[in-house]
Amino acid sequence: MSDIITISGQITPDEVRQLAQQGYKTLINNRPDNEEPNQPSSAQIAAVAADCGIAYQQIAFAGGMLEMHHVQSFADFYNQTERPLHIFCRSGNRSSIILQAAREHDLLDD
Repeated sequence: MSDIITISGQITPDEVRQLAQQGYKTLINNRPDNEEPNQPSSAQIAAVAADCGIAYQQIAFAGGMLEMHHVQSFADFYNQTERPLHIFCRSGNRSSIILQAAREHDLLDD
């Protein structure tokens, strides 16, 4: 399980707790706050992640707006954190794209 990387759409604070119970060590959020009504904020997710002992980072970008500084920030955090890792955004698409970009630029240590 130490090498597992999963991707999904938006998660809730309760789902953060479920991920912790499943052994996840790291969360990366690629979604800007206030993209949709009633979306959990990054601060809400971060607070629950901290309570659960999960490393958390928001590396947010709007759809179609990925820039190299996002990819580098993603890779830096990815390389310094433990697995299993869960990455999320609204649908999972942005998270897939940033992971692929980091791999294509050979920025990931694994």
